[in-house]
This record gives sequence, C-alpha cells and structure tokens, in this order.
Amino acid sequence: MKRIAYIRVSTAEQRPDRQIDGLKRISDELHIETLSAVARRRPVYETVVARLEPGDTLVVWSLDRAFRSARDALNELHALQGGGVQFHIADLSLDTATPHGKLTFTLMSAVAEFERDVLIQRTKEGIAAARARGKRIGRPPKLSKRQLSEARRLIDLGTSTRAELAEQYGVAEWTLSRSLKRMAERPST
Repeated sequence: MKRIAYIRVSTAEQRPDRQIDGLKRISDELHIETLSAVARRRPVYETVVARLEPGDTLVVWSLDRAFRSARDALNELHALQGGGVQFHIADLSLDTATPHGKLTFTLMSAVAEFERDVLIQRTKEGIAAARARGKRIGRPPKLSKRQLSEARRLIDLGTSTRAELAEQYGVAEWTLSRSLKRMAERPST
C-alpha cells in the first residue's frame, strides 16, 4: 500500500517547490509533470495511474493540479475507486474514502472548475480591452516593417532568395515567409 504523489506545473518557469514540500512528508514517491492543464495527454499522470494497485493512494497537493474540470475529476475518482485506489488532496486534508470526503471532493471539483473558467474569462476580457486600446498582444515581431519591405523588394527583383535574407536577418526561412505573407494580406493604410 503505497502513497504516490502526482505534481503538475503548467510551465518550466513555474516552480513545483510548494507542492514538493507539502507532499514529500506524506508520500512514498513523487512524480512531477510540466504540462498545461488543458493538454489532452498527460504521460506522467497516465504512468502513475497505471502503476497504482488496490490499496494504494494517489496524492495531489490541490485539486486543480490534477484535473481540468469537475467532470474530469469525478470520472477519474470513480475510475480510481473502481480499481481499489483512494485519492487524497493534501491542502484540503481530504480523503475520498469517506462519504463526507466524496461530497467535499464533488463540491471542490465544481469550485475549482469555476475558478478556472473565471480566470479564462478575465484573461480574454483583458486581452480584448488591450486590443481595443491598440495594444499588440503576443511576442514582438522578429522582423520590422522596414526589413519586410526591403525583403519583398529584393525577392521581387530576384537579387536575393528567402533563404539568404532569412540568414541575413537571423531568422528561420519559414519566419520570413510567414511574415511576408501576413504583410501581403494586411490591408494597406
């Protein structure tokens, strides 16, 4: 009967330290995955779950670190318990082996999904507001309008190839091609 911890962070910049510190005292093994919550496949999680045996407990720091939605959480809990595996959420001291634990798990799953949906909505609203104010969203372009105009002129004259210009500008050829295509599709002002 093992207690196996699953830790997830969304990006390499996020640190799993808080989860590690909280779970190492109460788990026999720690497994860390760096992956967005919306990823379709979670290889580390799938490997951990496949190794669980009846009597084992899957441990996570918080509900949102393991599941994407209330439905996902409830389906996974049902599958785990069907295999004789218990589920423990450390930051809630929640054990799903009891009726009270199952109820709390169900409610917290819905709350976690709600929080995620609100965060997504606020992010979209913030991006829309920034765009409405004329802000450019995303990474800055690698090539300036002047570089693209010059590249278009040299390609049209036949004095340079895309590969040569891409090397000169220090970008991949596909970056230059895609930027030229976008420039051509943009309405001229």
